[in-house]
Amino acid sequence: MSVGAPLFTFGVIADVQYADLEDGSNFARTRTRYYRNSLQLLRKAREHWSGSAVRPEFVLQLGDLIDGFNALHGASRSALDTVLREFRSGVVDEVHHVWGNHELYNFSRGELLTSELNSTLHVKRRLGECCPGADIYAYSFSPQPGFTFIVLDAYDMSLLGLEESSEQYQSALRLIQMYNSHQDLNSPPTPTESEPLLQRYAKFNGGFSQEQLDWLDSVLSSADDRQEKVTIVSHLPVHPDSTDPACLAWNHGALLGLLRRHCSVVLFMAGHDHDGGYCYDSESGVHHLTLAGVIETPPHSQAFGSVAVYPDRMELTGHGRISSQVLNFS
Repeated sequence: MSVGAPLFTFGVIADVQYADLEDGSNFARTRTRYYRNSLQLLRKAREHWSGSAVRPEFVLQLGDLIDGFNALHGASRSALDTVLREFRSGVVDEVHHVWGNHELYNFSRGELLTSELNSTLHVKRRLGECCPGADIYAYSFSPQPGFTFIVLDAYDMSLLGLEESSEQYQSALRLIQMYNSHQDLNSPPTPTESEPLLQRYAKFNGGFSQEQLDWLDSVLSSADDRQEKVTIVSHLPVHPDSTDPACLAWNHGALLGLLRRHCSVVLFMAGHDHDGGYCYDSESGVHHLTLAGVIETPPHSQAFGSVAVYPDRMELTGHGRISSQVLNFS
């Protein structure tokens, strides 16, 4: 039991993937996806945050807010409006949206940049540095002195949300085809003894451009100098021990190496892997937390978390499929 009040708290939720559809299954047909019920679980999470004695200062929504099936039914806009209405109904009026693959199934990158899912346009607080890339969705913010949060764009190097004629698309296509020979690039390649993580080279994943990595390096260097504690959020996990290999970012090693060069990072949070995962990287002192997804959470359960931040740690109170744990700062 914690002694004393936290410095601040925040809520976190991942992979809601709402659609006004009957229950379905994942692509392997091994797991049930509760498309309509995901909205009810989001509502219960919002009600919990709204009724908390210490209300979250903000909520991190880790991507895949609506499901790609909405695009097939011409329901992308209406589904997004339905889900965003839930966030507007609570007292937590600051939500930081991360982009996942399902956002890019429903909207082009250009559409997302002008939408409510671009939090830089709608958050009232003064934000920190934004990535200078014209269409890279990455930025930082500080909820309290000494703490910085960084939202990363895990798909600014990908095949999603782009015109096929663009150089960005063609460059990503050349990269993925070096490792994935399937005609359907959503089918992960088979790992080998020398390349045990090849499954990550699938179309539903992506990566971080060099421009974004350089920007992140600069932001973290400044945070190191100020002795801040940094939390990074992304839709895609970057540590192999925190997720299934098929859910890793393409160039996860570059991001992981960057984290290990900076002393300010304490936590990396991601979604995408609906089972969730966790590991502690002793080399960098960074906790890697992957949140279980709402979309595959049965109606009787739940999948969201509340995080209380103290000077020396974060305490995650998990609900349902999310385990509670203490994340001590090194």
